[in-house]
Amino acid sequence: MALKIAVLASTRATDMQGIIDAIEHGNLDAEIKILLSSRRDAYALERARNNGIESMFIDSAGMSREEYDEKIITELKKRNIELILLIGYMKILSKKFIDAYKFKIMNIHPSLLPAFAGGMDKNVHKAVLDYGCKITGCTLHFADESVDGGPIIIQKTCEVDDTDNENTLKEKVQNLEQEAFVEAIKLFSENKINVEGRNVKILTD
Repeated sequence: MALKIAVLASTRATDMQGIIDAIEHGNLDAEIKILLSSRRDAYALERARNNGIESMFIDSAGMSREEYDEKIITELKKRNIELILLIGYMKILSKKFIDAYKFKIMNIHPSLLPAFAGGMDKNVHKAVLDYGCKITGCTLHFADESVDGGPIIIQKTCEVDDTDNENTLKEKVQNLEQEAFVEAIKLFSENKINVEGRNVKILTD
C-alpha cells in the first residue's frame, strides 16, 4: 500500500516537485493525497493542480491556532494521512496538532540546524553568506512545538563558493532538500526511522 502523504505549504512548494517526480519514476511507493495551503495566492496550489493532486486553501482569518489546526486535522483524517510534509509552511503548529501526529510531521529548513534557525527562504541564505560560512545545506527534521527545533532526521551539505549569491545558494540547497525528502519518505515508509529523545536513528537491515 502506497504511503498516504499530505503537504502543507504557504509559498511555491518547490520541493514537492522532487517528491512527485520520484513517485512517478517508481522510486517512492507513496501518494500525495492533498496539498493544504494557508495562503490563497500560493503557487503551491497551482503546482498541485498541475500534477493532478487535490489542493485546498484553508483561511485562518479570525481563528486561533488551535481552531485552524483542528480544521486541518479534520481534512487529514478524512484521507487517512500517514505522513505530513511542511514545505515552506509559514505557521507554527499547535500542541494539539503535534500530539495528533507525533513523529509523523517532517519540516525542511534551508540551513544546517541549529545554525540559522527561525529564518525563511532567502533570508537564511543571506545570513549564511553574510556570516562567511564555507559549508551550508539543509536539515530535514520532525516538527515539534519549537521553531526549527525538532529531532533531526537528515542533513545534507554543499560548499559555499565565493561566487555564490542568495539565488545560486538557494538553488543548490533546494536540490539537497528534495533529495532529503525522498530519502526520508522512503525510510519512513519502510519503518526504518526510530526516535530516541533528540536522536533519530536510521535502522539498517
